[in-house]
Amino acid sequence: MKIAIVGAGSLGIVVGARLAPHNPGLVMIDADPANVAALNAHGARVTGSMTLSVPVSAIEPAQMQGTYDLVLLLTKQTYNNVALAQLAPHLGEESVVCTLQNGIPEDSVAAIIGAGRTVGGTVGFGATYMGPGASQLTSTVEAVERHAFEIGEIDGPITSRLRTIAEILSAVGHCELVDDLMAIRWSKLLMNATFSGVSTALACSFGDVLESPEAMEFLARVADELVRVAHASGHHLAPMQGEDMDSLLLAKGETLADKMRLYRRVWSRHALLRASMLQDLEKRRKTEIDAINGYVVERGREAKIATPFNQLIVDLIRAAEARQSLPDRSHSAAAMRALIAAQASSTG
Repeated sequence: MKIAIVGAGSLGIVVGARLAPHNPGLVMIDADPANVAALNAHGARVTGSMTLSVPVSAIEPAQMQGTYDLVLLLTKQTYNNVALAQLAPHLGEESVVCTLQNGIPEDSVAAIIGAGRTVGGTVGFGATYMGPGASQLTSTVEAVERHAFEIGEIDGPITSRLRTIAEILSAVGHCELVDDLMAIRWSKLLMNATFSGVSTALACSFGDVLESPEAMEFLARVADELVRVAHASGHHLAPMQGEDMDSLLLAKGETLADKMRLYRRVWSRHALLRASMLQDLEKRRKTEIDAINGYVVERGREAKIATPFNQLIVDLIRAAEARQSLPDRSHSAAAMRALIAAQASSTG
C-alpha cells in the first residue's frame, strides 16, 4: 500500500516517525522546503515524552507522483483547498483520505475529493513543532499508546477499509474504530474549544489553564455552551479517553467544582501542550479559530443557543491575528472575568 502523510508539522512528524519503520515507501508531503530538506537529511526527530530519530522520505507537493492508496491528512483546515487540489490528481477510485484534523472537516474534505474517499478521525495526543524536521511530544507516552486515534466512516458502519487503516495506525498507538463519527468529532471539538481556545487566548500552556481557577471558571462555560449546541444540533458527545464528555454540561446548580476531577483526569496528561493555534500566532499565521470555537458559535446561531464564551475566544484570537502578535494575557483574563460577572448578573 502506498501511504502518504500530507502535512509534516508537529503531529505529522510524530506520526511519520512511528509509521515509517513499519511502512516502507511511506512519504511525507509538506509545503515547506526547509522542513522537507531537514526530514530527508536528518529524519523525523521527536523529543519530549518520547525520543526518536527515524529516516523518512519527504517531498514537496509539486513532487507528488503516481497514486496514493491512503493519505493521512494532517494539514491545518485553513490550507485544505490548496492541499486537496494538489492531491486530487494523485487519488484513484479506491484511494482513501483519512482526515485527522481539528474541528469537523469531513464535509469540506468530501466536497473536494468525494465522500466515498473520505474517512474521519481524531488524534488523542499533542505536540509542538520545534523547527524543520523536529517535533516535541507534549502529551504523555500513555496518551499516545492508549488513545492515539479514533476513526470512523462518515455514515457510520465499521468497514474493512477502516480496519486496515486502524491496523496501520496502530504502529503509532491504539486506534479505536467508532460507528458514530460525529459524536467523537464533537468530543474532540470540545477538547480543542476549551483548552486550545482558552490557552491560546491567554498565551499559555494547557497546564497553566488547568492550574488557574479563574481560567477554569471561564473554560467550564465554554464547554457547557458546546455541549448544549451539540445536543441542539442532534448530536451527543462520545466518551473520549475513557470519560463522559456529555457530563461537562453545567446542569442547574452545578459548578466547576463538580467537574474538576474529570478535567484533571483527562487534561493533566497534556499539561505541557501548547495549542497549535498559539503556535500559529507565534509564527504570524492564520489560526483555525473559525473551525473550532467559531464553529461552535456558527452552529449555536443556527440552533438559537447563545454562545458568548466561545464568541469571546473567537474575538480575542481574531484580534491577535489582526495585530500579528500574541494575545495580551492580562487583557484576555480581564475580558474573561468581565463576561463571567456580566453573565452572573444577568442570571442572578
